[in-house]
Amino acid sequence: MMPIPGSGLAKGLAVTLRTMTKRSHTAQYPDVQPELPPRTRGVIGLFEENCTVCMLCARECPDWCIYIDSHKETVPAATPGGRERSRNVLDRFAIDFSLCMYCGICIEVCPFDALFWSPEFEYAETDILELTHERDKLRQWMWTVPAPPALDPAAEEPKEVAAARKAAEKAEAAAEAAAAAAAAGAGGTAGGPAAPETDAPTPGEADA
Repeated sequence: MMPIPGSGLAKGLAVTLRTMTKRSHTAQYPDVQPELPPRTRGVIGLFEENCTVCMLCARECPDWCIYIDSHKETVPAATPGGRERSRNVLDRFAIDFSLCMYCGICIEVCPFDALFWSPEFEYAETDILELTHERDKLRQWMWTVPAPPALDPAAEEPKEVAAARKAAEKAEAAAEAAAAAAAAGAGGTAGGPAAPETDAPTPGEADA
């Protein structure tokens, strides 16, 4: 079936007329801040205490926009006769947001929860070189990260929590069984069968 000539134009004009009769909703930004969803992908915050300089985030980043520098330090032995060990110390952690495409891969692959999404989005600069933010700025954004949502009460219990709970219940049951056995043993010793009565004479009767 051939379309009627001018039908597309009529549909477009109908949409325009419907829009013209509706009241517009203008966001009064920046005087009024927008209400963003709690998990808005604004910028990436760094909780550097959790960072072990494993370099997973930098290696998995498809844009190679994460820069990390570190050095090794020797940690003395915790106990006398123990061995010294070395650990990585973070010197620099920077993200170039002029290259970042906000895919979130770095946050997902971090095994120690050192990176988080922050809803902050007002970080425009006049120079593109200033869009590379160092760890001090990333740490400031960390404190704007919203708290995680509450767990679903109907959700399946995590395997780690279930294993820990079962181990605790097993240990508690073993302790109760040991306490009950100890109490039964003590009761048998203290309240055992009485000695049988005999017809032996008392000392006075024996002298008589």
